[in-house]
Amino acid sequence: MTEKIERSEEEWKQILSRDEFLVLRKKGTEPAFTGKYYDLREKGRYLCAACGQELFSSDDKFDSGTGWPSFTKPISEDRVARQEDNSYLMKRTEVLCSRCGSHLGHVFDDGPKPTAERFCINSISLNFKKED
Repeated sequence: MTEKIERSEEEWKQILSRDEFLVLRKKGTEPAFTGKYYDLREKGRYLCAACGQELFSSDDKFDSGTGWPSFTKPISEDRVARQEDNSYLMKRTEVLCSRCGSHLGHVFDDGPKPTAERFCINSISLNFKKED
């Protein structure tokens, strides 16, 4: 497991853009169909925009029709943390970067086989590293 990254909110504000901070640190959500990766079809890896940890592979990305990048699984379960989220009168499972604790999105149980999971992730929470 990689070493945890811990920073104060002030330090994150210096590192992240205003919009990145609102999603990654304040658990916001970007509007559907507006993110830079929801329709990206290139081969590569998706990294945490806050700390650079590799999180998802394009091999596990699928078009969920929701307007957010969706994946059937992370590269490895130890790359993400799951946390109960009961905000907005809903019961959901939040997905966080296991290295820096940044909010990525949510995971739902309505995805395709074999996992039946849909990791619905904000584009702004990710950076893309194209496959060579």
